[in-house]
Amino acid sequence: MSELAQIGVTGLAVMGRNLARNFARNGYRVALHNRTYARTQSLIADHGDEGTFLPSESMKDFVASLERPRRIVIMVQAGAGTDAVIDELIPLLEPDDIVIDAGNAHFPDTIRREQQLAEHNLHFVGMGVSGGEEGALNGPSIMPGGSAKSYESLGPMLEKISAHVDGVPCCTYIGPDGAGHFVKMVHNGIEYADMQLIAEAYDLLRQGLGASAAEIAEIFKQWNTGDLESFLIEITAEVLAHVDAETGKPFVDIILDRAEQKGTGRWTVQNALDLGVPITGIAEATFDRALSGSVPQREAARAKLAGKTANWEIKDRDAFIEDVRQALYASKVVAYSQGFDQIAAASKEYGWDIDRGAMARIWRGGCIIRARFLNRITEAYERDPELPLLLADDYFAEAVSSGLEAWRRIVAGAAQNGVPTAAFSSSLAYYDGIRADRLPAALIQAQRDYFGAHTYHRVDKEGTFHTEWSLDRSETQQ
Repeated sequence: MSELAQIGVTGLAVMGRNLARNFARNGYRVALHNRTYARTQSLIADHGDEGTFLPSESMKDFVASLERPRRIVIMVQAGAGTDAVIDELIPLLEPDDIVIDAGNAHFPDTIRREQQLAEHNLHFVGMGVSGGEEGALNGPSIMPGGSAKSYESLGPMLEKISAHVDGVPCCTYIGPDGAGHFVKMVHNGIEYADMQLIAEAYDLLRQGLGASAAEIAEIFKQWNTGDLESFLIEITAEVLAHVDAETGKPFVDIILDRAEQKGTGRWTVQNALDLGVPITGIAEATFDRALSGSVPQREAARAKLAGKTANWEIKDRDAFIEDVRQALYASKVVAYSQGFDQIAAASKEYGWDIDRGAMARIWRGGCIIRARFLNRITEAYERDPELPLLLADDYFAEAVSSGLEAWRRIVAGAAQNGVPTAAFSSSLAYYDGIRADRLPAALIQAQRDYFGAHTYHRVDKEGTFHTEWSLDRSETQQ
């Protein structure tokens, strides 16, 4: 038994390779498999001294090299590639073996695969892994779904290789079937919003102050010592300080301004629409990536569309920088609040019983959106696990309120001066919408009743009503 591997990894591109090394470095015997054996040999040649690896050329030998219950991590391209590996594995496995998909799978696919493997008495774990290649090697944030029984066997290993903050692993059981991949999807959606907000803050500082990339790098470096401290703020400072070796220009200025995406942001927005959850910051960030790639439209707009902007005169440089900082923090809080609302709605819809406080806790380290204020989010859900709105927590309500005037100044100034701030602006509009005593939705519902007899509710009595608009406009109760 001691000669068998405790866990296996199939798919040894960068993420799979580093995850396998992470397991080995933590003392686990790791079975290795890749469709092209040369990649397996490369891992052994380069890092075979990091632990105990058991390489196999065939899937059959790979499965045979694992102790039971077998724990097999799949790290291949999402979609058809994952399905092909699963189909190859199923005949080789035995009841209670565990198959773990650690890629960025769409959660409905995970639900389908979990049902498929359950028919063979096998466990399927959809496992979100965040932190990129560095996290996979040195400790990622890990979000495993699937059966609770599978976590009994797999969980201790995952917790050991995950990042740790204050001695607490950045890994916990998320919930049944697709819960793990769903939470990873929303994590990525929040990441989209976070990155867009940071980019808008950079653009505001550049256009409002005329500051150089190097000067803005110093501003972000300073911000990273306070409430905005996070991995993304840290790397932003490094990127902005970097100089292109070939041209001597700021690195950010020689990159084509088209931001690509792999799909998790779109999935997040599509699911939010299905659930009826407003995630405006994430949606705007996703659409802005699409806008950046709308090349013919942008060329046509540059040639024809006037700006008619004001002359933006910043009289107090330090005050403007502080305004941008406060607006960035407030907008980030909105993005996270919306993301946690989506998790809550999905948890209810799919019966997952997700602990939102635990999600904040495991995102504190290892993952791309790790940030100081995730401690504050964890504390908020510890105070009230059923908190209906993160923005309404006392700490966040006060933090956002204290920066509200700065937030309004920045959004108004950007609008007057033609600087696009889609995420800042939509976040502020959401804030004003969610706190409003009364919304103009009453008019929309009246319009719907007029042209489609869609009915409405009244503020002064119970029931559903319709007005006979094309007749005598009398009201009937439905």
